[in-house]
Amino acid sequence: MMLNKYSFEVARDADKPEIKRAIEQIFKVTVTAVHTMNVRGKKRRRGRVFGYQRNWKKAVVTLAQGDRIDLFES
Repeated sequence: MMLNKYSFEVARDADKPEIKRAIEQIFKVTVTAVHTMNVRGKKRRRGRVFGYQRNWKKAVVTLAQGDRIDLFES
């Protein structure tokens, strides 16, 4: 069973219509749904010093039936 969903790291100020347009133009596919989430940076330690990884935005894109993105072409 193929869910036909792909996840991307996107700009933090990008909204759903922008993401949909970009994916459709770059990969020549039809996007049916876009779900976004803001991912908080994890706390990391280097020696005695604590720091944080950067916050980022993730987009999960659902494609139309029959469309696919070839990420690893042979």
